[in-house]
Amino acid sequence: MYNRGIRGATTVTRNDEQEILDETLRLMKEIADRNEINPEDICSIWITLTQDLDAAFPAKAIRQLEGWELVPLMCSMEVPVKGSLPRCIRLMVTVNTEKGQAEINHVYLNEAKKLRPDLAAPKA
Repeated sequence: MYNRGIRGATTVTRNDEQEILDETLRLMKEIADRNEINPEDICSIWITLTQDLDAAFPAKAIRQLEGWELVPLMCSMEVPVKGSLPRCIRLMVTVNTEKGQAEINHVYLNEAKKLRPDLAAPKA
């Protein structure tokens, strides 16, 4: 078994609590589905937000999923690089898996597809 990191990112249209929670949940579910993982596989999840998002803790959305209450979650602010993508939520999901690096499906949704166009499309 290997310890692997799965990257994910999405954007919201405004600094709104419900939109932040909904998009975080959508991103987390997509990461879990594309990589066939469940909460027991997860070591921890690191969540960052750009500094223009302060209406919600995105971890709140993940904690509300059934069976995810014990997954360690941490939120922080993204490094404020000039010209970076605004209103962006990023996840780094660390999992235990038998998959090799090339088999991991990173997930980029909405405007975040611009961050890593080479990884944005799902693998077959």
